[in-house]
Amino acid sequence: MQLLFCGSGWPEVPALLARRLGPDHHLRTWDRRRPLVDELAAAPVDVLLPSNAPVDAAVLAAAAAGGLRLVQQPAAGTDGIDLAAARAHGVPVCNAPGANQVAVAEAALLLLLLCARRWPEARAAFAAGVIGSPPGTELAGATLLVVGPGRTGGALVERARALGMVVRTAGSRTTRAELLAELARADAVCLSCPLSPATRGLLDARALATLPAHALVVNVARGAVIDRDALVAALDRGHLGGVGLDVFWEEPWDPADPLFAHPRVVTLPHVAGSTTQAFDRIADIVVDNVGRLQRGEALRHRIA
Repeated sequence: MQLLFCGSGWPEVPALLARRLGPDHHLRTWDRRRPLVDELAAAPVDVLLPSNAPVDAAVLAAAAAGGLRLVQQPAAGTDGIDLAAARAHGVPVCNAPGANQVAVAEAALLLLLLCARRWPEARAAFAAGVIGSPPGTELAGATLLVVGPGRTGGALVERARALGMVVRTAGSRTTRAELLAELARADAVCLSCPLSPATRGLLDARALATLPAHALVVNVARGAVIDRDALVAALDRGHLGGVGLDVFWEEPWDPADPLFAHPRVVTLPHVAGSTTQAFDRIADIVVDNVGRLQRGEALRHRIA
């Protein structure tokens, strides 16, 4: 069976999968120097592993023409996959929900802690030999709003409560008015929701202005859940106590972007879901579904 891993990150995953799948399967990685459509036309595959590569209608058409049998996302997010096009070609799409929920929840907590302790300013103080500055803020007793209380959000809720935080949640059934009311009383907000038409730009200028001036904002969802221009404007006027980002509006991002050098902004290189344990869980799901595909059995975690 031929498999193609398309991600620009996670080099450990294809190597792990190759070992776990064995010699009866051939797994290669996408040569990103040429379009994915051309890659698929030149060498058809049975299973496509998109990761963070966009799989649009053209890609699916090319892959389906070559005999594609499964799109297996080695993560939870499927916003980059044209599910309607997959259905039109009769190609099932599966994901790996929950495989990295612990990893992402722990990273979200890390970003909250780094923002609370003013990490960029603390690093600058260390470099300057300044002792005891800047003063941070404690998370114990603070109110955290988790937007997207799914698997990852639920894991974060558990961990935040263990720190003594008061945790509230907002989900798909939360109205705009209810969300704004929750934001108004939040000391921190963490975004862990899927990207969809309903969540794109969810934290816009009004939502950010509704947050208290000292509030912390952490995003481990997708970059576009926050309105970038509104975020920059809020920081420029001294609003928000800190911003922690593991996801961005464009990936790869521009390291020279002045936003990332802001003294109240902390960044991680989209690494929240990257742990050896998460990779093992991803491999379990992928290998299991490949085996099910070969045997003609029902696939796990099918979403289209």
